[in-house]
Amino acid sequence: MTAQEAQGSIGPLNTVGHNVPRIDAYERVTGKATYTSDVRVPGMLYARVLRSPHPHARIRSIDVSRAESLAGVRAVVTHETHQYIYSSGSIAGGRQYSDAAKDITEHIRYMFDNPVRYVGQPVAAVAAVDRHVAEEALALIDIDWEELPFVIDLEEALEAGAPKIWPEGNLGLDFRNEARPMTRSVGDIAAGFRAADRVFEDRYTTAFVQDAQMEPRSALAEWHGDKVTIHTPTQGISNCRHDNARDLGLEDHQVQIVCKYMGGGFGDKNGSYYFDLIAAALAKEADAPVLLELTRKDDWLGTHGRWHTVQDFKVGVQQDGTVTAIQQTGYSGMGPYLRRSGGISGIEAYACPNSERVIYPVHTNRMVSGNFRAPSDPQGYFSIQSMMDDIAYEIGMDPVDFAKKNMLRPTEDVRFTNYMLEDCIDRGVELFDWQSRRRVEPGSDAGPIKRGAGFSFMMFRSGVGPSSAIVRVDSQEQYTLFVGVTDIGPGAKTTMALIAAEELGVPLSEVEVVWGDTDRCPYSVGESGSRTTTQTGYAVVQAAKDLKAQIAESGMPRRGEVLIASATPTPSTQGARRMCFGAHFVEVEANVQSGHVRITKYVAVHESGRILNPLPARDQIRGAALQGVGQALHEDLLYDPRNGHPLNAGYYGARHLTHLDAPEIEVEFIETDDGFGPYGAKTVGEAGIILGPAAVANAIYNAIGVRMKDLPITRQRILEALS
Repeated sequence: MTAQEAQGSIGPLNTVGHNVPRIDAYERVTGKATYTSDVRVPGMLYARVLRSPHPHARIRSIDVSRAESLAGVRAVVTHETHQYIYSSGSIAGGRQYSDAAKDITEHIRYMFDNPVRYVGQPVAAVAAVDRHVAEEALALIDIDWEELPFVIDLEEALEAGAPKIWPEGNLGLDFRNEARPMTRSVGDIAAGFRAADRVFEDRYTTAFVQDAQMEPRSALAEWHGDKVTIHTPTQGISNCRHDNARDLGLEDHQVQIVCKYMGGGFGDKNGSYYFDLIAAALAKEADAPVLLELTRKDDWLGTHGRWHTVQDFKVGVQQDGTVTAIQQTGYSGMGPYLRRSGGISGIEAYACPNSERVIYPVHTNRMVSGNFRAPSDPQGYFSIQSMMDDIAYEIGMDPVDFAKKNMLRPTEDVRFTNYMLEDCIDRGVELFDWQSRRRVEPGSDAGPIKRGAGFSFMMFRSGVGPSSAIVRVDSQEQYTLFVGVTDIGPGAKTTMALIAAEELGVPLSEVEVVWGDTDRCPYSVGESGSRTTTQTGYAVVQAAKDLKAQIAESGMPRRGEVLIASATPTPSTQGARRMCFGAHFVEVEANVQSGHVRITKYVAVHESGRILNPLPARDQIRGAALQGVGQALHEDLLYDPRNGHPLNAGYYGARHLTHLDAPEIEVEFIETDDGFGPYGAKTVGEAGIILGPAAVANAIYNAIGVRMKDLPITRQRILEALS
C-alpha cells in the first residue's frame, strides 16, 4: 500500500480527526486545576524524607528520640517501625512481586531498606505541623552508619572480587531466581558470519537519562477507618490502587487513588511509588492526613531514569549490503534493584536470519533505573542504527538504501496487521530532500562549519488489550463517560471524550468525562506503553455501542431515569504484529573548532493509524523527538567514582534542552486503519523518542566524518574525537 492509498482509505469522521482543544485546558492554564500538591484537607500535616548520604551502608542504629520530642512533630517512621514491601519498586525473582511469590526473598525492595544501596535512598520520614518543622526534625535523627564497599561502573560490577550489592552478586535474577543474562537467538550465528564478505565490530555506550518531569512528586494520604485515600500523581490509578493495597496488606476496595490533574510522567510515574506508602504510614501513625512533598533534589535522587548501557556488536555483511549476522552483547545499569527488565531493543527491526542478543542487567550503587518513554528503545536503536549507518558508508551504500534492503518486512512467518515502514522512509526522503542534504563523503565540507544529514527508522508495538469504560445517559440527554485515565500530556481525557462523541453520534459538548478516581471509575490499563488510546479507547467504543443498542431498544430514558452501558473487551490480533512505524531525518551544522552542534532541519514521518486529534498528536511527536535530541547531545547523570555521589542532579547540571536548543520539527502522519483499536488509532506518544539519538548521531558523523559512539555527544567528546 502506498502512502497515498493509505491516506485515501481513511474516510472523514464527525468528531474524530479534527483539531480539538483539551477539555481541561482552561483549568490548567488559569491555575484552577488542582494537582496533588495543591490539595488541602483539614488537620493536614506535612512530611519530609531523610535520605542516605552513602552509596552502600548498613544502619547499625537509628535514634529518632530527638526528632520525636521536637515541638510540632506528630510521627516518625523508619525501617524499624515499618517493614512495608515496595512491590512496584523491584522485580522479585525476575517478575513483579505478587501474592504468588511471597516465598521469594531475593532482591525485594522495602519502603525503607537496611542496608541502603544508593545515595538518596529513603531511610526515615517525619510528619509535622509544617514543612519547616519536618525538615528541622530530619536533622535531629541520629544514625550510626557502617559504610560498605560500593561499585559504580557497569563492567566492574561483574568482575570477580567486586563489592556485592546482593549476596548472589551483581547480575540481576531472572524469573527462576537465577543470575543469568537475557538471551535471544535466531538462526545459526556462526553460519551467518561464515556467509559474510566482511565482519564489523564496535562498541557503543549510552548514558543514564532522568525522566525530568516538571511536576515534583507528592502524595497526600488520609485514613477513614480501615480505608485509605491517596492523592498521588500516577500514570495508572488502577495499578496504583492494587500495588498500594498489596503493600499495605489491604484489599483493593480499601484503597482509593485520586489523580485529577498531573504533570508529565514519561514512565516515571507508572503504578505506585514509595512515597505513597510513606505518606500512608505517617498518616496512620499520626492519625491525621499527611502530605509528603519531594523537593526537586529528592525528585532527582529518589526516583528513576533510563538505564545506561554498554553495547558490543559484531555484524556480518555481504558485499551487496545484505546483513547475514548480528551479534549483540549488552550491559544495562539497573542500580541496586530491578524496577524493570533492562532490555535493549533494535536488532529485531532487521530481517537478519542469524542473530544473537545477550543482555546483562547489572546491579550497581547508582540510583535505580526504570521506565522512560519507550524504555528499551532509544539506546538500542542508537547503537544498532549507528552501527548500520557506519557499515553502509564503509561498503559504499546510501544508508537509506542499506536500511530498506535489510529492514524487517512481512513474510509468511512474520505477519503484520498492516505495514507502512517503507512508506514512512520514502515520504521522509522526499520531504527532507535527502539526496541533496547528505554528504556522500562524510566530513567533506570545506572550512570549520560542516553540514551533514542522518536518518533512522523504527517500528514500535501498538498492541490491543483489555480495559474498561462506562457510559451513562440521563433524561436530559447528557452523556457521562467514566474512564480510569489520568493525563500525562497526550490529552487522554479529551481523546476518550472524542471517541465517545464519535461513536454516540453526539456533539462533544454533550459528553462529560469522569476520570482519575478509583472509587468512581472502572479499570484502565494506565498511561504506560502508549496503551490508553488503543485499549481504553476501544473499551469506550464498545460501551458506546452497547448504550446505542439500549437506546434503540427502549428509547431515551424518561424523567429521573438513566441508561448505563459498560464494556471490558479483550480484543486480539490473532498473532499478527500490530506496530506503528516512523522515520526521522536530521541535518546538523557542526563547528569542528568549538565542537558545537546545531540542528538545522528535522523531519519526522510517522504512521500511527488514524490520528484522532491531530494537534496534540503532532506535539507528542515533537516533544518526544526533543527528548531524543536531549539524550543525543546533552543529558547524563555523572557520578564521582571516589564516593558514589551524583555530581549534576538537576535540570541545569544534567543540561536539559531549553527553548534555545529546540529545533523546528516538521511532523507528517501517514494515516491508515488496520481494523483494530478505536477507528484504527495506534501508538503515538512513545514512538517519537526512539529515532532522535540515532538520527542525530548519524547526521553528526556525516558532517564531521568521525563516528561518535558514546552518548551524549558533547562538545568535549567531539573535540577529543577530532584531535
